Amino acid sequence: MIERLQTSGNVKTVYGEPIAAEGKTVIPVARVAYGFCTCLRPEEKNDAERQAEGGKGTGCGGGGVAASPVGVVEMTKEDTRFIPIDEKAKLAGALLVGLFLGLLLASRRPRR
Repeated sequence: MIERLQTSGNVKTVYGEPIAAEGKTVIPVARVAYGFCTCLRPEEKNDAERQAEGGKGTGCGGGGVAASPVGVVEMTKEDTRFIPIDEKAKLAGALLVGLFLGLLLASRRPRR
């Protein structure tokens, strides 16, 4: 698991590959979060056996990574700026599309 984290925990995880077009370079930016969990529970042995082995137990663990886009860095000869992705605008757009589709389907439904 540590090897996978070392390879995924680098600058390319947060900043994507640059894209050049029409005198601009755009670099995607993401928010990356890592989470981990471990536990240790005693083995099913009697006290004498556990003490003889130094009190060892069985362990388990896990982890995960999540990435979500937050914006882009736009570079030109004149300027460099960060352009955030506005989640509220995306949500409003999705609601409007849903409302439109709902009205469209309701209008096609036969009336009783």
